[in-house]
Amino acid sequence: MRVAVASSGDSLEAPMDPRFGRCAYFVIVNTDDMSFEALENPGPQMGSGAGIAAAQLIGDAGADAVVAANYGPNAAQALQAGGIRTF
Repeated sequence: MRVAVASSGDSLEAPMDPRFGRCAYFVIVNTDDMSFEALENPGPQMGSGAGIAAAQLIGDAGADAVVAANYGPNAAQALQAGGIRTF
């Protein structure tokens, strides 16, 4: 399973960022072997639509689930439509 975590940095040691659409990075962890990749999130620089853009980024990366504390309604709807579980 590939799990995306909203993160303030680009490593496994970076603190989790509670914001989904405006986090700095998504750290995508393969839970089978704990390998990971970090994707820079364009959301912090966007005026609007950050949540939907982040959901698209996560979907394009092949994540099965995402972990964050706060999801906007549009982001939550986009993730659900893409079949991505939220925690």
